[in-house]
Amino acid sequence: MLELKKVHKNFGGLHAVNDVSFKVEPGTIKAVIGPNGAGKTTLFNLIAGGLEPSSGTITFKGRDIQGFKPHRVAGLGMARTFQNIKLFHSMTALENVMLGRHIRSRSGFLSGMFNLPWTWKEEKKIRTKSMQLLELLEIDQYANVDATSLAFGQQRAVEMARALAMEPELLLLDEPAAGLNIYETAEVARLIGRIRDMGITVLLVEHDMSLVMDISDEIVVLSFGEKIAEDVPEAIQNNPDVIKIYLGEDEEAAA
Repeated sequence: MLELKKVHKNFGGLHAVNDVSFKVEPGTIKAVIGPNGAGKTTLFNLIAGGLEPSSGTITFKGRDIQGFKPHRVAGLGMARTFQNIKLFHSMTALENVMLGRHIRSRSGFLSGMFNLPWTWKEEKKIRTKSMQLLELLEIDQYANVDATSLAFGQQRAVEMARALAMEPELLLLDEPAAGLNIYETAEVARLIGRIRDMGITVLLVEHDMSLVMDISDEIVVLSFGEKIAEDVPEAIQNNPDVIKIYLGEDEEAAA
């Protein structure tokens, strides 16, 4: 589904991502972890088109996407959420999700301005599809509520629904549990599992280790922009380099 080969990104003398390579297989959940400053968000921006690699290649479904802008990457079937929730103020949860369909809609500005028949027919379909996604994530009771007035966990679910409205094959989740309590985190974990069960591949950045270990098929560990480990959760938990560098402990202390 996704492959990175020797991806490098530098900002002047800072090597934010340094020679990182890994694959994401279809139908899996893969996590990227690491301490603050490890290069995780930069890596996500490179994959989603927000940044262009200094060197290396990124292929999505076998296609080199280096240099593609975010809207073009999204059009190929990749969607993302952000660490800081980015919902539109003064719009309902349903309206926020409907906006996620823009990449799949065919009506343009002029047809919308003149309210042509095919425009409102398409909008009706978009509304129906968006409502189905709210139902899938079990937040349809908040469809007509101002999205930014919802609890933090519910806002996360709205953001996920909006990303799913783009009909992605690969969903990038940037710290989906950030700011959530233990109960909301458990709900997010369940939602991510349901998304994978829909046949959508998931790549996530996350600091909550219990969430990562519970739902991931494989984990990549970054430190100072470099990949120091890649394996299944159990092996990552027992990897001495991860214990030393990511957790900030030496092997004797960990033992």
